[in-house]
This record gives sequence, structure tokens and C-alpha cells, in this order.
Amino acid sequence: MIARIFLDHPAKVDETFFEHMAFALKFSGLLFAAAGAALVHALIPCLFEKTASGIIAKLYARTHNRGQ
Repeated sequence: MIARIFLDHPAKVDETFFEHMAFALKFSGLLFAAAGAALVHALIPCLFEKTASGIIAKLYARTHNRGQ
């Protein structure tokens, strides 16, 4: 049960538990930054015009086809 909860998914993407945790924490931080840029852009449209979409595109490129 413990292995299924904590180890199965990281193994599917060829990572240890801690490698996967680091990746996921960095990923969430970048998503938070993208959300902040989008929020500022919503209020002041001339700022961060492509920041959020650029971050999302980079995250997609890093995760697309991962573990296949």
C-alpha cells in the first residue's frame, strides 16, 4: 500500500520519490509565478504580455510524453 501511494507514480516517470517531489515543487512554483503574471496582466495589460503563456509552454514541453 505504501509503495503504491508514494513510489509507483514516480517510478513510472523514472524518478525516485524525492526527485519527483523536487520536480513537482518546482512545477507548482512556476505555475504560481504564471498565475501571478496573469493576474498582473489582467490589471495592467501592457505588463507580462507573454509571461504566463511562455511559462505554461515550457512546462508542457517538460512534461509532454514523460514516462512513455
